[in-house]
Amino acid sequence: MELRPRKSRSPAGATEALQLLIGGYNKLKPGDSVLYADLDYDSMQYAMNALGARRGVDVVKFDVPEPATRQAVLDAYARALEANPKARLLLLTHVSHRTGLVMPVTEIARMAKAKGVDVILDAAHSWGQMDFRVGELEVDFVGFNLHKWIGAPVGVGFLYIRKDRLADIDRDLGDEDFPATDIRSRVHTGTVNFATVLTVPAAVELHQQIGAAAKQARLRYLRDYWVSRVRGFKDIEILTPDEAGLYGAITSFRLAGKTSKVDNDATVAKLRDAYKVLTVRRAGVAKGQCIRVTPALYTEEADLDRLVEALAAITGTKAG
Repeated sequence: MELRPRKSRSPAGATEALQLLIGGYNKLKPGDSVLYADLDYDSMQYAMNALGARRGVDVVKFDVPEPATRQAVLDAYARALEANPKARLLLLTHVSHRTGLVMPVTEIARMAKAKGVDVILDAAHSWGQMDFRVGELEVDFVGFNLHKWIGAPVGVGFLYIRKDRLADIDRDLGDEDFPATDIRSRVHTGTVNFATVLTVPAAVELHQQIGAAAKQARLRYLRDYWVSRVRGFKDIEILTPDEAGLYGAITSFRLAGKTSKVDNDATVAKLRDAYKVLTVRRAGVAKGQCIRVTPALYTEEADLDRLVEALAAITGTKAG
């Protein structure tokens, strides 16, 4: 991923980076609208909701269609923009932590720009999982994570502001340590964990040695390895589409009719305790809670074989 033509700054993590971008975005005025979707990250939804009181704007939430297709996703964003002509800011997530859906960011960003709407992009899950260049996304404000798919210790990330848009993000709590023309004034921290920060060059170097394209190919292979075998199982709904460009490593599923926290917690516990397969429950999806499966680079086919066998047993399906 290439960042050189713009500016970046390292705060504590992707959540803090995005909170600074959302809270510091100063182009809003009372009566404007801001938009976000059900698949966006909880903390970012909270930050967008807070703009209602802080900036006097209307906060609008809409749902991403399920099952998703590229056109259905584009149509959903187009409808949201059309229905809210006073919209000035859109939160967009590159790779959803809930379902793994990869958004067609560039197309949505162009659509928003044509309506006079800025996009703040949550790229917490995409750098290191997907092969892309930041300039290709055509987004001016992005929050990145360094511990999810890059491999630095927990809690480190950075924000990105296109150089000519720096003035549209306020200085963090009136920072006076750096001039307003310096991106460091957008992130005012106390004493940081410098030992963690010192690991970042090594983590990025390893990422570059492996290569984003190779990582993406491996992760998609592992994802396809298990999804292709269980998609036909009875009573399993795969929430993440197979359409090219709309998925990476993460895919979520739901057992038919099992949409509650209790239901999904029970399945996660069974997969963990009976089959030694680690999954996580995810809430916030409009049609109900689900279970997320996330292979890592070091995941082996045998690990996914256990997952397939477990889901076959749970659903009473004969595994092929």
